[in-house]
Amino acid sequence: MNPTFCHITQRLSPFYGEQEAREMAFWIMEEIYHLNRTEILLRKDVPVSDEIERILLRLEQREPLQYIFGHTCWRGLDLHVSPATLIPRPETAELVDWIETDCQDERLRVLDIGTGSGCIAIALQKDRPQWEVTALDISPQALEIAQQNAKRNGVELHWLCKDILGSDPMDTYDVMVSNPPYIRNSEKENMSRNVLDYEPETALFVSDNDPLLFYRRIAERRIAKRLYFEVNEQLAHQTAYCLQQNGYTHTIIKQDIYGKERMVFGCLH
Repeated sequence: MNPTFCHITQRLSPFYGEQEAREMAFWIMEEIYHLNRTEILLRKDVPVSDEIERILLRLEQREPLQYIFGHTCWRGLDLHVSPATLIPRPETAELVDWIETDCQDERLRVLDIGTGSGCIAIALQKDRPQWEVTALDISPQALEIAQQNAKRNGVELHWLCKDILGSDPMDTYDVMVSNPPYIRNSEKENMSRNVLDYEPETALFVSDNDPLLFYRRIAERRIAKRLYFEVNEQLAHQTAYCLQQNGYTHTIIKQDIYGKERMVFGCLH
């Protein structure tokens, strides 16, 4: 076994657990030494460099590895990420899969609200080049990163810098997708440090007094006939009811691969 791989795993296991530490060790060595996994395990001549030690110190402070390297691989896309954007999650990839399975129309106008890194919009445009996809975010910094990612992955999107909670008029679309802030402030105590200390708070948290704020506002505006949301697993039924109150009578709650109610669909009839 490669001694450097073992060193990284042993250093990180107390912080992340053995399995996650091993995955991090593979990624670090792939990134730094450009080795594949077989080479990492078999070669014994790879030193523990100063660069690796600096990375380990940052990881011990719970800084996400994606931010340290400045990119992540998500659903086959290589995406630039920074503390201005959320790190794309596996459950968000499931949301994209649901839309693509559901929407077989040749041509659709699609709006991604709160695009962040652009992951959802880019994935949809990459897989469905005949669609017209628009990415919206309130943050100019996030939109700049999303635009870099679109170019990085060879797609062209339409861009909007806008506050969805405002009163500016909006175009209408066939499909709207959003992964808005949905973690209640009272749930912060259950969050890990790598999220709380490094990822953008405004993209994560919402007031306990009005946790469905973004869902309700989007539904009220009737931007699209079909809405797809990533949601707080504890508020999926409340979210569906919120859509129903605003005319989206055909609602579906969908579980992720872990059996958590993490996605909600609504359709205008």
